[in-house]
Amino acid sequence: MDYRATILLYGELLLALWLLWREGLLRERVWLAAALVSVPLAFALRYCFLTYETLDFLDWVQVWIQSLRENGPWKGLGREIWSCNYNVPYLYFLSVISVSGVRDLLLVKLLSIFFDVVLAWGAMKLTGMLTGQDPAKKMAAFILTLWLPTVILNGSLWGQCDSIYCAFAVLAIYFALSDRPSLSVASIALSISFKLQGIFLLPVYFLFLVKGKIKLRHIFVFPLTYILSILPAVLAGRGFWELLTLYLRNTSTIGEGLNYNSSSIYALVNFDALSPTGGERVGIVLAFFFCSALYVWLVIRLRDLNDRALACACVLFAVGVPFLLPHMHDRYFFMADVLTLVLAVVWPRLALVPACVSFGSLLGYHAYLKMYYLLPMRYGATAMLLALILILIHTALTLDRPAPESRASGSA
Repeated sequence: MDYRATILLYGELLLALWLLWREGLLRERVWLAAALVSVPLAFALRYCFLTYETLDFLDWVQVWIQSLRENGPWKGLGREIWSCNYNVPYLYFLSVISVSGVRDLLLVKLLSIFFDVVLAWGAMKLTGMLTGQDPAKKMAAFILTLWLPTVILNGSLWGQCDSIYCAFAVLAIYFALSDRPSLSVASIALSISFKLQGIFLLPVYFLFLVKGKIKLRHIFVFPLTYILSILPAVLAGRGFWELLTLYLRNTSTIGEGLNYNSSSIYALVNFDALSPTGGERVGIVLAFFFCSALYVWLVIRLRDLNDRALACACVLFAVGVPFLLPHMHDRYFFMADVLTLVLAVVWPRLALVPACVSFGSLLGYHAYLKMYYLLPMRYGATAMLLALILILIHTALTLDRPAPESRASGSA
C-alpha cells in the first residue's frame, strides 16, 4: 500500500489518541493502557480493509473523481457530474483527492476514517455532557464508537461517507444540550448539506425550540450555513438555484422500491396488497403520526423534559423515522447505530438497544457486501421495533426521574 496513505492513517490514529489526552482521559494508567491497546487495534482492523473495492466505489465515486480530474479540480466543481446525486460539500473533498497523486480508493476511505475519529469525539463529548463528565463513560463512548461494526465497515471496507454527516449530527445534539444554539444549528445544517439522512434528526429541533435550547433567531443560521456550504461550487460555475434545490430534484434517484435491504417496517409488514404509491403513503403517514405523537407527549411533559430526556428524543427520531419511512436503504440506520450506543453508555442497562439496532443494520450491510441475505430482513425489522419500544419505555421513565447535575466541559 502507498506509504503516504499509511502515514495519513498513522496521523489519524495519533489524532484519536491526542483527543483522548486533551480530554484528560489518559492520566490514569488504566485508561492509558486501554487507549493504547484498543484504539491502535481499531485502526489496524481498518488498515486490513483499505484496499477492498466495492461496486459502489467503482461505479460511482471513482467516476466522480475521474470527472473532476479530467475537468480540473476547480472547473470540475462548476459542472454537474453525470450520475452524481451527492451534494457538493463531499465533492470538495473528492476534488482535492483527484489531484493528490495517492490512490483514490485509499484517500476516500481515509477521509471517512478521519470522520470516524470526529464521530467518536462527538459521542464522547455528548456522553460526558449527559453523565456529569464521567471519565469511564466518556472513554467507553469514544472507544466503542470506533469499534462499532457498522462504523468500521461503512468507511474502511465499503468506502462510504456516512460518518461525516453523522459526526455533525452528534455534535449538533451536543451543542444544543450544552447551550450553544448557533453551533448546534450550524452543525445540523452541515450534516444535511453532506447527506440528506441528517434530516432524520431535524424534527427534534422543534423540541429544542419549545424547551428554549434554541431561539427563533438561531434558525436563520441554518440557511446561512447551507448557502455557505454550496457557495464554492456556485463560484466555480454551478447554478445557485440548482444546488439549493438539489435534494428535491434527487428524490427520483432513491428508487421505486419500498425497501432496499433496510430493517424498516417494510421488511416486517407485507404491503403487496397496496399499490407502490399506496404503500409509500402508509409509511409517510405513520412517520408523520409518530413525530406528532412524540411532540404532543413531550410538550405535555415539558417541565420534565430535561437534557437526558431530550437526548432520548433524539434517539427516538433517529430510529423511528427511518424505521417508518419508505425507500430506506441499508445504511440509513447509521446514525441510530451511534446514538443508541451513546444511550447504552449513559445507561448500561440499555445494552440490548444498540445490540438490536446494530443487528438490524448489519443484516443490510451483509446483504449488500455479500450479495445474499444471511437472515430475512424481517428479523432485523423485529429487532429494530423492539429497540424502539425499549427506548420509548426508557424515555417515559427518564421523564419521571430528575437528571443528575451535568455540565459541558470547557473544551469544545
